[in-house]
Amino acid sequence: MKNTIITVLICAIFQMVSAQSYFPTIKNNTELHYICKLHGQTRTLTLTTKMTDDGLVFNLNTKGVKNSTIKIQQEALKKGNALSYNQGEDLEVIVLKPTETFFMISQSAYQHLEKTNQFIYNNTIYVLDKNKDQNSIVIEGKTVEALHVIAQIDETEMWIVKNPEYPLICKITKNPLGINWTLVKIVDK
Repeated sequence: MKNTIITVLICAIFQMVSAQSYFPTIKNNTELHYICKLHGQTRTLTLTTKMTDDGLVFNLNTKGVKNSTIKIQQEALKKGNALSYNQGEDLEVIVLKPTETFFMISQSAYQHLEKTNQFIYNNTIYVLDKNKDQNSIVIEGKTVEALHVIAQIDETEMWIVKNPEYPLICKITKNPLGINWTLVKIVDK
């Protein structure tokens, strides 16, 4: 009887620990799998990461569209204030401006969000939604702690992974540009 109770207790503790939040990180060759809604069309997008001294490189792979490489400069990772919506169709290699990030916000914007409950990106103020029920996303059955923000000029909503080094946007909805996406899978290679 004592062994049965101990076994049940260990299983319960294991279940509680495994149900803890998942904090995704970006490393070399991390694959980020997104479902994108672009102007009424649905596409899958895989971003494969590469760390460089100059910044972060995303290799884009979208079925039916020319694959591209997008380079985020180190300055933008630290202090960027604009999100690039470039779809990688124009050039094979796209180097973003020193103010632009791609599928993430900058470290300084993230810090500002944590300190003041808001940040400015693309000249739009995003305010933290304090409804705790909205501040998580489930990816492959794992709960990812996120900061849910809402634009003050329109109805755009973003969920940003709680990761001060690489604050990925894991979901965006109601974007007036008609470009919305959801992170559905992360593969570390």
